[in-house]
Amino acid sequence: MVSLVGLCLLLGAGHFLRTRIRLLQKLFLPSCVVGGLLGLVILQSFSAAEGTGQTIGRVNVLLSQWSGPWKKLPVYLVNIVFACLFLGVKPPKLSSLWHRAAPQVAYGQIVAWGQYVVGLGLWVFVLGWIFTGFPDMFAGILPVGFEGGHGTAAGMAPVFEKHNWSAGTDFALTSATFGIMSAIIVGMILINWAVRRGYVKSNTDPNQLIQGGSMGVIPIESRKSAGKLTVSGDVLETFSLHIVAVGMAVGIGYLIKLLLVLFEGSIPFLLEHKLLSSFPLFPLCMLGGLIVQILEERFDKHKLIDLGLIRRIQNTSLDFLVVAAIATIKLDIIVAGLVPLLILVAAGIGWNVFCVLVLARRVLPDSWFQRAIAEMGQSMGVTATGLLLLRVVDPEYETPAADAFACKQLVHEPIMGGGLWTGIAIPLIAISGAGWVLAIAASALVFWLIVVFYFRPGFPKRKTE
Repeated sequence: MVSLVGLCLLLGAGHFLRTRIRLLQKLFLPSCVVGGLLGLVILQSFSAAEGTGQTIGRVNVLLSQWSGPWKKLPVYLVNIVFACLFLGVKPPKLSSLWHRAAPQVAYGQIVAWGQYVVGLGLWVFVLGWIFTGFPDMFAGILPVGFEGGHGTAAGMAPVFEKHNWSAGTDFALTSATFGIMSAIIVGMILINWAVRRGYVKSNTDPNQLIQGGSMGVIPIESRKSAGKLTVSGDVLETFSLHIVAVGMAVGIGYLIKLLLVLFEGSIPFLLEHKLLSSFPLFPLCMLGGLIVQILEERFDKHKLIDLGLIRRIQNTSLDFLVVAAIATIKLDIIVAGLVPLLILVAAGIGWNVFCVLVLARRVLPDSWFQRAIAEMGQSMGVTATGLLLLRVVDPEYETPAADAFACKQLVHEPIMGGGLWTGIAIPLIAISGAGWVLAIAASALVFWLIVVFYFRPGFPKRKTE
């Protein structure tokens, strides 16, 4: 109970600081990230000061006891986050998605696979020869943290532990923290550049566009409903029903995981390398959510699952996940590998900037900067970061960028953004080495480049600048 209270206090303190400190408002850091960083500073400060006094020692012991459960919490919450991904969303036809967002899907795949190529390529050809004390899995830290985000980084903890490198979780979480902060900072720099060059048709200073919402407080007259009640409260609380739906999705995901483990036991190669048993649970919970939603569409004529309430469950889980994950990062481990980590992060930022400045105008058919800046925000932070940057350059959603980005996410997330490939990439690196996975990623990147530059199926005719 004390642990939960402490976590709530951190999240509340993070939100208080976010609404009071102007720098944090300009950086648009989520309150959960601010709270997590505050917790990290507090825990590490008392840990470093241990031995300087009896009182400090007692406080450090208490903090260690209170924060002990925080380390385990993200591993469970990430399953809820991904189980909610498709709940309440009508499964669209793939042909419809491709028609509406083909260029955006292709561009998103190029950005995502490129992060693997950059990270793995740096490791195979440079960093792996210099920093020999780290395993090849270090090469996957960049895409796990950037493309996956804090949720994916936390969810990969059992995978890292199963392959005897538990420190990978701390590196991945740090990479995710660097990613979301640099997405905002670099994104705003690029937006101001685009306005000056005339790539964004706006008569308003981008900094003025975001001032109204910088504190994150919605004006009273603009507040929307958090969700709809779908069942009578004297029968069952609607929120409880939605938790049941999420629990069913997680349960189906866990059942799929058990079936994979049973299948692994029948094949010696898989059993020897533990390829399926080391596959994380959260992508399977995402599939569980899709199954529940398909069944709901087929058999529930009353449409009892409300998207608004599902998003409240998902976002609440993500807030507490991020606070707990960042606060419990082990800085002594990060310091030992800070140089290669910073090199990977810098390379990841460089790749995303290259995609915006060079590839986007050649790949995307219209509103190329709006589409590209949203993609950069998502691929370095989270979906909300991408939408935030998009709102700065397209506040009224007058371009096709918002629709294309939303449609693209439905195809992209199950594979790359913490999806199936994200879950299997780290185990593959651990088993076969970074070189083989680099070859897979490079092949995928080449495939998507061929698609956009030669075949362009479903692409509208591209306008010239």
